[in-house]
Amino acid sequence: MTQPVADIRRTIPEVAVEATWFAPDGHELRRIDWPGRNGGWRGSLLFLAGRADAYEKYLETLHGFHEQDWRVTAIDWRGQAGSGRLGNDPLTGHIPDFGLWIADLRAFWSGWRQEGSGPHVVIGHSMGGHLTLRAIEEVAIDPAAAVLVAPMLGFSGPPVPLALVQRFARLRGRLGDPRRAAWKWSEKPGEFPAGRKELLTHSDARYSDEEFWRKRRPELVMGPGSWGWVEQAAISMRRITAPGALARVDVPILIVATRADRLVSPRAIRRVARLLPDSRLLEFGGEAAHEILREIDPVRGRALTAITSFFNEKAPA
Repeated sequence: MTQPVADIRRTIPEVAVEATWFAPDGHELRRIDWPGRNGGWRGSLLFLAGRADAYEKYLETLHGFHEQDWRVTAIDWRGQAGSGRLGNDPLTGHIPDFGLWIADLRAFWSGWRQEGSGPHVVIGHSMGGHLTLRAIEEVAIDPAAAVLVAPMLGFSGPPVPLALVQRFARLRGRLGDPRRAAWKWSEKPGEFPAGRKELLTHSDARYSDEEFWRKRRPELVMGPGSWGWVEQAAISMRRITAPGALARVDVPILIVATRADRLVSPRAIRRVARLLPDSRLLEFGGEAAHEILREIDPVRGRALTAITSFFNEKAPA
């Protein structure tokens, strides 16, 4: 009997296993793994979520890839969701250097590749898409193909130079604790701010799944990023787009984005798509907000169809 979609989104499937992975320095990162439905003949897929995300938000999508017989894994980034905190409070997301995340991913990938058959592919959403691209450019990972969903390659809003963003964030950090929040969350700590849903998805049901999991697992709750995070994000984005950096990337990449994104820069995404040697861009309009894989069914279905076709072409079984 087929499990109802709502149950898939709000239940850890019996076939999936939640566990802990220890980084080389001993830091504990949370992971979840699905075996392939019929032995994992299709290959191995790693999913990397965005800033302040948790893999619970993507259970529906991850289980769908499991049904295609991918061996599926997702991890929480160091310092968020179930992988502890690096700031001075449980709500603010802080990182002293994005290089820590690349080092974690390099070490995790090395072991994960040995755990299952190929081809090995990766999907990164938002900040996860940014880190996926940086890890590929630095040859920290070597997937057969990669998908970047609404990747954080620039901030939304006026096209302020990243160098200026970096300097401003560094100044604000030095005026106090760089681990303090860089923007306001809500009047009541831990509650979603007004208007947040409109930034993320048009799907009321999928948006409510996040609140369900945050109540079920309070350790997942995270709000704004720190001034240190803003500074390091600007530094890392400048690094990715440095002259000649993307020209070295030889991994086929599909970018799924939306012109209506109000969190990351569609302009920066289009520029990166042009600079990558082997890339294609699927760009939605006003029908899609930032969390494309948690959107209404027509949007989400089109995105997943494109991803499946891309993997079938670039990373065949």
